[in-house]
Amino acid sequence: MALMHYPVTDKNGQVIHSAVTNLDLHDIARASRTFGVSRFYVVTPLEDQKSLAQKIIGHWVTGAGSEYNPKRQQALSLIRIADSLEDAAREIEQETGERPEIVVTDARPQARSMGYADFRKRMELGKPFILVFGTAWGMIKEFIEAADIVLDPIVGPTDYNHLSVRSAASIILDRLLGR
Repeated sequence: MALMHYPVTDKNGQVIHSAVTNLDLHDIARASRTFGVSRFYVVTPLEDQKSLAQKIIGHWVTGAGSEYNPKRQQALSLIRIADSLEDAAREIEQETGERPEIVVTDARPQARSMGYADFRKRMELGKPFILVFGTAWGMIKEFIEAADIVLDPIVGPTDYNHLSVRSAASIILDRLLGR
């Protein structure tokens, strides 16, 4: 999995760098651990944001938090920090010998989106992939268009559709990896 902090958009559609948040790291790492995700990348090129993420991770993985809450240590130990999604993809390719498919999520309907049942079947092929979530108001259009696969949006019974990325990640992991 990857959580993109750049390139993402703000509410006006401008390309921005979004801030790393403590809640996103904790909750998505815990969901990742629960559903058996092998690695959770936090993607940001900003040094101050990488430093913040490393400080949070360090507290729970090697610092006082690791003794206070070993379950949190297990979850946050899945996190890797990457400057770009390309860096994360290269790391996976070096480990597996195969380039991972880029699978993106978006709250907006996309013409070429794939349903969860269809992607679950594709996952059975055993090929590596990175499931990518965007922060702020989502990933830029060009990034979504360049992805190998776009998953269907999560849609509720109302016209309101603005889940937190933490909630969306948990729902999607359950749909793809839940029993």
